[in-house]
Amino acid sequence: MTSTLTHQAREGVARVAASDLLLVALDFDGTLSPLADDPMSARMLPAARDAVDALVAAPDTVVAFVSGRSLVDLRVIAEHDDSSRVLLAGSHGAEFWSPGEGILSHGEDDADVALRDALRTHAERDTAGLEGVWIEPKTFGFGVHTRRATPEAAAEANRIVDAIVAAEAPQWRRRTGHNIVEFAFRHEGKDSAIAELRERLGADAVLFAGDDVTDEDALASLGDDDLGVRVGDGETAAAVRVPDIAALAELLQQLAAERTRLRS
Repeated sequence: MTSTLTHQAREGVARVAASDLLLVALDFDGTLSPLADDPMSARMLPAARDAVDALVAAPDTVVAFVSGRSLVDLRVIAEHDDSSRVLLAGSHGAEFWSPGEGILSHGEDDADVALRDALRTHAERDTAGLEGVWIEPKTFGFGVHTRRATPEAAAEANRIVDAIVAAEAPQWRRRTGHNIVEFAFRHEGKDSAIAELRERLGADAVLFAGDDVTDEDALASLGDDDLGVRVGDGETAAAVRVPDIAALAELLQQLAAERTRLRS
């Protein structure tokens, strides 16, 4: 089959494929799985799953999913079990799962947890009358989902919850994504997740792919030996852009083939 990858994409793949130890870090929602109205129904497209499996099998290559999802939810949607060789960074890098080690969390203070629960309850109560709005519990905070809401209801929900957090937890981190606003008492980002994984593994190069605003911190943090890939539209710091999940899967398959050819 003829490749649809651009010359720039092929060059980037060839460059990182030549590294000694490569970390392939991938956002999940919108990058490997289509965005879903019901967030817990998200699953990898078959082509994306095949590409991930090929990379896991490639020599000297480590695959990680780096997501804003809580670790427990990420394991569900990724259909990830204890036999998996894929590393996980959940909650924007505030909690990790590693083969042979299991869950590695940086922990949290009891007062932070109590405030998280109180604010989430407050947000749920004050947005209950807005159709299509859903408050998602997260390990270190909560998210305001508005994919199924009208624009007016979405704007009102975000106004209400912004005011709650501004009044009761102004120090919390606020992030925006596709039809979601997230609030967290932890300030890690996907950039710090990539840095921690890189250091822990001793990776010589990183490929990171993502599709959303919350992925841009990681994309902007990459160095000259790395490769950033943006899936879909939007301003980006990535060196390479692909139009959709299928095109990313093709890129990842090409990378797996190159790694296998060069290092077998």
